[in-house]
Formats: sequence, structure tokens, C-alpha cells
Amino acid sequence: MVAACEGRDVTLVLGNALPQIGDHTLRVYAAMIRSLDQMVEKVLSGKRRYRIAVAWAHDDNTLHAVKKAVDEGIAEAILIGTESEIIKNCSRAGIMTGIFTIVESADEVSAAADAVKMVKSGQADIVMKGLVSTDKFLKAVMDKENGLMLPGAVLSYVCALQLPEYHKLLFITDTAVIPFPTLEQKIAMAEYAIEMTSRFGIEKPKIALIGASEKPSRHFESSAHYETMKKLAAEGRISDCIMDGPLDVFLACDSKSVEIKGVKTPVDGDADILLFPSLESSNPFYKGLMLFAGGELGGLIRGTEKPVILMSRSESERSKFYCIALACLMANN
Repeated sequence: MVAACEGRDVTLVLGNALPQIGDHTLRVYAAMIRSLDQMVEKVLSGKRRYRIAVAWAHDDNTLHAVKKAVDEGIAEAILIGTESEIIKNCSRAGIMTGIFTIVESADEVSAAADAVKMVKSGQADIVMKGLVSTDKFLKAVMDKENGLMLPGAVLSYVCALQLPEYHKLLFITDTAVIPFPTLEQKIAMAEYAIEMTSRFGIEKPKIALIGASEKPSRHFESSAHYETMKKLAAEGRISDCIMDGPLDVFLACDSKSVEIKGVKTPVDGDADILLFPSLESSNPFYKGLMLFAGGELGGLIRGTEKPVILMSRSESERSKFYCIALACLMANN
């Protein structure tokens, strides 16, 4: 029903269900951003261009994504790298370089450092990874003197995933940064995801703490973490959400599976957020959905002063554009 509401008057879609649903729920439905294109529309409605510093902007997907952001009117782009290489790649891709500011940098390490410094100094609002390797890019972001880390913060990653067979956006964490998160890091991951979903109009997100089974096990450290997290959420010590786990993905995202298994869970197959126990479980999960299920995403590093766009070099042009739009949404304080 929610998917059917996109782009239409909610009252026309829900019809006779209105008295049962109530005015507040209707307002929530109307306010929710349920697709990545709706997210772009939200950013466009702000009528502001955000300045993006792109580190080692040498690959075609990044160049096309940044060009689209400029053409759409949400960004101004500063491309940092070897100027001759950037011009050559733009020419080959049919992109006019006059729409960008190009800053010469000797190598990818220098380009990453220069991009981060631009954001740190206020010359840019967002930093984006180009063809630079992830470890070199993150080293610049995490630099103690010139980096963008918030004091004492956990660095983590949250992405909004759009899937043809799911009725709304699905937020996933952590798919890029923390190999085996501790309890404290998992709590930070949950908080970052809750903060992001709030920008999408989700007032009380349903968080599924993902495991191989719904049954806690002493063989999995995450089981003990999940019990503590559920207690903290129930006590209001984690931001307002509905949290349950461990849950497998079926119970998190498929109401029919909940009914078949007879499991009572407040998430009820309608998860907004999937919090994974490790990087080696979350990363293959999201990449499989991107490769085999037609998924698109927008994702960001969290725990930084300003938005940081970090994506795999093989991600699609469209997903990189959505990451830019998400960064603009999160930058709008």
C-alpha cells in the first residue's frame, strides 16, 4: 500500500482505510521519503548547491555522477587530481570541463588530503572518494590534525538501499568500515542509522538486529550485544526506535515469513534498518542485492564533521549520484 502512494495524494490511495489509520499515520506516510528519486526531489526543493571536493576524480562513473549532480542543480564540483588526466577523461566521456573547478594534485594521497582540507577549511561542504583507494582516502579523513573525525566518535557507514521487491527504502549498517563491531560500536551504528532515517521522515524506525537465526546463541558474540541493545532501547537510552533481534532477514523484511514461523516480533517483517553483526556479513549482502536484485543505493560515512562519500570504485554512476544527493540531504542542517 505504501509503494502505491508514491507521487499521489495519500487520501486517494487509502480511501476507506482513512478512519482506521488516523490522521497522524497519514501525515507520516505523506512525509516519508520512500525512494531515492524522492530523496533527490527533497534536496532539489531546498534550492541550494553544495560544494563537493572529489579526491582523484579520474574514473568515468564518478565524473558522470558529479556532472549529473551539477546539471540537476544540487552541486558545484571541485575535481582534484591530475588536470591533464581529468580533461582527457572528460573529453572521452563527452563532458564539458567548464562546469567544474579542477585542482591539480600530484598523486592520489595528495588528492585525498587536499579534498579533506578543502572541506575542513569551509571551501567545500562534502568530500567524495574518486578513484583513490579506500585506505588512503580514509587515512586523510581520519587525520588527527586535518581530518574530519568528530572527537571521540565512531566511524561507521550507513546506506539507503532501494530494491524492486521491497516496499520502501531499506537502511543497512555497517557495510564498509568496522570489521567486527563491539557493543559500543553497534550502538553508534544504530544511532547513526536512526539519525539518517529521520531525514527521510521516519519517526520511529524499526531496527532488525540481524543474525543467522532468531534464536540467541552463545556461539555468536552478537547475541549478547543484541540483548543489551534491546534493553537500552526499551529504557530510552538509544534514540526512539523499535528494536528486535536476533532476526534473520526473512523475519526482518517479509511479513509472510513471520506468519509462517509464528515468531512474535515488533519488527514484523517491516524493517527500516538492518544492523549486521560484522562487515563480512553486511558487505556481501548489499553487494549481492546490487548485482543480482537490481538494487541502487545512497550511502555515507558517519561520525564526521561534514558528509563523506565513500563508495566502491565499481559502483554504478546512478548509485554514486544518489550518494551525492544523500550527502546534500545530510549536509542541510
